[in-house]
Amino acid sequence: MSEADRLWADDLEAGQVYRFGTHHVTEEELLDFARTWDPQDFHTDKAAAEAGAYGGLIASGLHTMSIYQKLAVTGVLYRWKVIAGKRLADVVFLRPVRPGDTLTGSLTIDAVDFDDRNRALVTSTSEVVNDAGKPVMRTVVEAYVHARPKGED
Repeated sequence: MSEADRLWADDLEAGQVYRFGTHHVTEEELLDFARTWDPQDFHTDKAAAEAGAYGGLIASGLHTMSIYQKLAVTGVLYRWKVIAGKRLADVVFLRPVRPGDTLTGSLTIDAVDFDDRNRALVTSTSEVVNDAGKPVMRTVVEAYVHARPKGED
């Protein structure tokens, strides 16, 4: 996508829904992430996880958030003239992500609030779902997006 094709904040409005692509979670990926970033036994040790509360390996919440970020960027945010994220809020983990799950989801714009610096604060709610269509995570994100310079249409 060329820079000229990317969306300004002016092109965004509350209620717009953007769909994500998909990401398949492998056991190897889940274990690698957990060993590096969240080495709790229900993320890293198959036998301990099977004997534990979850009945098997589950992804770290941080891993789930990382997958969300990848899906949001590759499916939506690369198409916008994003300046930077401001806030990630209200992250809720709704059910475990397991090896073999394929995740997807969507982003819904809640508000586009312009300021006097040729930008807008875009607030959105995202949901990540597994291949059964069950939600695994929800979050609210605020990000600054460039507004079209005054006098340009």
